[in-house]
Amino acid sequence: MLFNSLDFMIFFPAAVLGYYILPRKIRYIWLLVCSYYFYMSWNPLYALLILTSTILTYLGSRIIGSRKMTSLSVRGKKCVLALVILANLGILIYFKYSNFFLSLLEYLSRKFYIVLSIPKVDVLLPVGISFYTFQALSYSIDVYRGEILPEKNLLKYALFVSFFPQLVAGPVERSKNLLTQIQTIPDRKADPEKIFHGLLYMLWGLFLKMVIAGRIEILVNTVFDSYYRMGGVELIAGAIGFALQIYCDFASYSTIAMGTAEVLGFTLMENFDAPYLSGSIKEFWRRWHISLSSWFRDYLYIPLGGSRCSKARYYRNLLVTFLVSGLWHGAGLHYVVWGGIHGLYQIVGDLIAPLKNRVLIRFHVRTQCFSYRFGQIFTTFLLTDFAWIFFRSPNLDAALGYIRNIVQNFDPWVLFNGRLYKLGIDRFDMNVLLVSIALLVSSDILKYFRKISIVDFLLKQNVLFQYLCIAGMLLAIFIYGAYGPAFDAQAFLYFQF
Repeated sequence: MLFNSLDFMIFFPAAVLGYYILPRKIRYIWLLVCSYYFYMSWNPLYALLILTSTILTYLGSRIIGSRKMTSLSVRGKKCVLALVILANLGILIYFKYSNFFLSLLEYLSRKFYIVLSIPKVDVLLPVGISFYTFQALSYSIDVYRGEILPEKNLLKYALFVSFFPQLVAGPVERSKNLLTQIQTIPDRKADPEKIFHGLLYMLWGLFLKMVIAGRIEILVNTVFDSYYRMGGVELIAGAIGFALQIYCDFASYSTIAMGTAEVLGFTLMENFDAPYLSGSIKEFWRRWHISLSSWFRDYLYIPLGGSRCSKARYYRNLLVTFLVSGLWHGAGLHYVVWGGIHGLYQIVGDLIAPLKNRVLIRFHVRTQCFSYRFGQIFTTFLLTDFAWIFFRSPNLDAALGYIRNIVQNFDPWVLFNGRLYKLGIDRFDMNVLLVSIALLVSSDILKYFRKISIVDFLLKQNVLFQYLCIAGMLLAIFIYGAYGPAFDAQAFLYFQF
């Protein structure tokens, strides 16, 4: 069930109505039922997987956090935690990475002239498995660390793992935030202001998805599917288009999730904070997919040693974290390379930092001015966009071929002969897209420099202006929204991860 589908437009009001009509003490049970119904709308069998992960982490965490366990050694707790982690990762690896590792084994065997005929595993990737697995594991690790007490109510914990607004594509919530809110459901009343605020977030998210991401997807698919026939400028346009597509697509899901949760009285963590206005790769990762990047920081990077170690180990920790992050995104070498590139960016940036500072001082470069800041933003976007080519391409060979064609077939005359209007969308749609992107950039500038979201900015304006903007977004969604083939709702990109 997609946020931008007719099914959800029927499901969500019913879920909200039932939630506020029922007695507060049993509202969490209603949300649990709604969450499982929401997830089972893709495939009823998926519920068995999320239920298995829920029970494993619930029981394991109860054992780790029980009073009887305090008399056992630290090694005993570690063993229980290790079993919980291995069981959950085992499920994830089987469904997501089986064929990848089998193909890799077959490839390596050929390199050593060993002929192996390895059958492929016929499994479908369950929607959202990477997200809810990491969310459940973070809970068990937090219990082991003593940061939270184990939840005794299985149904409340099951709701934490399966909460439908963020179940399929995040944000990856922490138990200290979401589980605490679930525990205090009986203490909260309906807040009309929060409901209206949440609905505006949902509207803005739908605008990002249906007007920008859905439209630019056509251009991106046209370029990447036929990159071998495209010139350099067209390929650059496709790469820039994908950078905008994945941002609008993923940020739209997170924004709708935040709004959906707020209508129900919950507050989810922010997942994006104007990432393309970052002045460095390190800053980019503080602003892009914040819930996942902070997850890897807290549960992988810091346990490995973080930055409080020798330079060699620090660089190793960075590279390992980003390689695992790349693998998390997909079962393919091109995803691993994408993660490795971002790790190398940060390592190289740290290595050349002393030289860079000496150059700035030697040539009296002004760092507190627009031109320097613009140069930082432009360079960071350029590096990020280069890495996105590996992420979007179907495999590593295609990514390398894409980059090769940019260099070998660069034709600047494409900018003047109208060929850019033949990349799947016509001149009218291109103009709609450019106007919409201008609105997106304005929103991010507000967020980056004034620390205010476009929704909160809108609510500070006069009522007439507010309703004109709301009406404008609704019209844009209904008139200019891209609904996909035969007017079906388009899936979100991160559903495949």
